[in-house]
Amino acid sequence: MNSFDIDYTLGIFPILFKYIDITISMALISSVIALVIAVVIALTKTFSIKILSQIFNVYISFFRATPLLVQLFLLYYGLPQIFPVFNSLDAYTASIIGLSLHFSAYMAETIRGSIASIEKGQFEAAESLGMSRFQSFYHIILPQAFRVAIPSLVNNFVDLLKSTSLAFTLGVPEIMAKAQLEASSSFKYFESFLAVAIVYWLIVLVIEYIQKKYEKKLNKAY
Repeated sequence: MNSFDIDYTLGIFPILFKYIDITISMALISSVIALVIAVVIALTKTFSIKILSQIFNVYISFFRATPLLVQLFLLYYGLPQIFPVFNSLDAYTASIIGLSLHFSAYMAETIRGSIASIEKGQFEAAESLGMSRFQSFYHIILPQAFRVAIPSLVNNFVDLLKSTSLAFTLGVPEIMAKAQLEASSSFKYFESFLAVAIVYWLIVLVIEYIQKKYEKKLNKAY
């Protein structure tokens, strides 16, 4: 029986940290794009814009009901066979697009639910003060909805961060890909995957710390 090699585990951390910027950049860029798409979808559904709402219902249903890995493969390997223009799509960009589309479906429902949780009477109160519907929505409803949505949106971001590990299946050299490569070359699978698990854990701990600080700041007014 092989014993646990702690020296190997400690030695793999510097290798993983060299590629952590790829993992984090994918997560951040994808989150921003996903959030923009999610806000558009949530507002469309909130204001019941008929045709667009129906289209977005199908969009949400598809991206929530199918595995992310399948979506990444469809995007990177499948689309170029039908649309040659996608042949120039590199794995890093394809991963960002796939992650953005997938998680925008979840974020859209989070934001829509947060908006719905705000009392409708606040619209009436704002309008009684002479504010337009857009002004009342932008200045009163959205800030409150955003505060309600933060915990769920952070959870979405954490899930997205962990899901960047699937990018290695497309050949993106992020930390999971490097851990897999090191494990295959050394046959020290436990040590390699334990190291990458700890790296993800540390990143999430930092995110949770920032979340708590930000929530505390937002809750001062309440």
